[in-house]
Amino acid sequence: MNIETRVLTIDDYQDLSNSMRQAYDTMGGQVWGRNSIDRLLKLFPQGQLCIAVDDKVVACALSIIVDYDEFGDKHTYRLITGDYSFSTHNEKGDTLYGIEIFVHPDYRGLRLGRRLYEARKELCETLNLKSIIAGGRIPGYHSHSDTLTPRQYIDKVKNKELYDKTLTFQISNDFHVRKVLTNYLPGDHESKEFATLIEWNNIYYQGLNASARSAMKIRLGLVQWQMRLFPDMETFYEQVKFFIDAVSGYGSDFIMFPELFNTPLLEPYNHLPETEAMRKLAEKTEEIVAKMHEYSLSYNVNIITGSMPLMDNGKLYNASYLCHRTGKIDEFRKIHITPNEQKYYAMTGGDKVEVFDTDCGKVGILICYDVEFPELSRLYADQGMQILFVPFLTDTQNGYTRVRHCAQARAIENECYVAIAGCVGNLPKVNNMDIQFAQSAVFTPSDFAFPTNAIKAEATPNTEMMLIVDVDLDLLDELHHYGSVRTMKDRRLDLYELKLLK
Repeated sequence: MNIETRVLTIDDYQDLSNSMRQAYDTMGGQVWGRNSIDRLLKLFPQGQLCIAVDDKVVACALSIIVDYDEFGDKHTYRLITGDYSFSTHNEKGDTLYGIEIFVHPDYRGLRLGRRLYEARKELCETLNLKSIIAGGRIPGYHSHSDTLTPRQYIDKVKNKELYDKTLTFQISNDFHVRKVLTNYLPGDHESKEFATLIEWNNIYYQGLNASARSAMKIRLGLVQWQMRLFPDMETFYEQVKFFIDAVSGYGSDFIMFPELFNTPLLEPYNHLPETEAMRKLAEKTEEIVAKMHEYSLSYNVNIITGSMPLMDNGKLYNASYLCHRTGKIDEFRKIHITPNEQKYYAMTGGDKVEVFDTDCGKVGILICYDVEFPELSRLYADQGMQILFVPFLTDTQNGYTRVRHCAQARAIENECYVAIAGCVGNLPKVNNMDIQFAQSAVFTPSDFAFPTNAIKAEATPNTEMMLIVDVDLDLLDELHHYGSVRTMKDRRLDLYELKLLK
């Protein structure tokens, strides 16, 4: 048996007519006329797909392109096809509309319908269309219409309590029900003239104004920062600039510094109590952020500034900044303060949990201890986060292990990339900053498209270095829709919820 998926031609009409008549035997054997098929082939030839078994056409999928906003969800089959003339076909439209799909009953069981749907999806991606939409029959509904509403029937089919030969097949091919239509196809007694408006979303769709960057791999640069004393601010800036210049030279889209990486600048205040010394250091934060902002523009790289102490209304915060290469600056304040930070520095936790839009996707920032609280990253994930940046500072391997394993869990459970960067080495002459341990890394979800250990890359432990890593955001979309498991989509939101209180 030879099975071929190809574009339909007018010479296939006789086979198409016979197969369609057999497929719709229960509806009176309705068949598209030869003139209609000829017109459709002239309007949109690549959209008319068929499967030939031993050179005989036994399955077919017909479609047009429409500007969906012109019709909306409350349309009928007659309206969307232009009174069956296909005058609604619009090459500049954004939606591939399925007007027909059928398989000859003698050839069912060969998964020919699945092949047609896959070919349609490939066409949708190739033409850069937003989605595939179609009105789907629910031929099993007539057996349950006395006891179930269409919505109840659809829910039972989705939950596999009932089987519908059309809807079950569509759901298994990654379509979802967008709406229930009434009077969609007059004469469809099996469906009681109801229909499901089904949709498949093209995750690769790029709108006319979308940045091409979003379809590319994103390059991350992580700085594993060696703690060292600096004689003055200029020397500190030289070291910062060195890393930014180097990472920029590799074409990175982001560079991240660690948490409190500027604490060597505490050395002149070592005679003061830790709380007062940290407040003195906070006086330099505005200047450092301004310099980082300048570097982000001149080196064309988005900079996550690590974190620095910040005074605001008499309270001390642990703050990180995102200096966009477009000129914008965003701020995140550490939410969860460690016992050490409370004891020595009297720090206060922030209360803003929001994802930042960048020219390379949606990103979130959590500082060290924050990543040990799964609620925060899940709130980010619900806002569309694709990359989570975690600047951290840990003194012992125990502390590092907590951060590392929690960060890796966040990547898996939220279907995102997580990048962590920390400080290394020893720092004399600064109280409460004696030792540091780090191994910076980029973690991934755990599925076939990613490394088997869910680690994209990791630095040499406790050694100053840079980590340059490429991540592919398209893989996250594929995971979300087609992954072996889908943690975001499979949550039982009917049973529990997570929400911000402020």
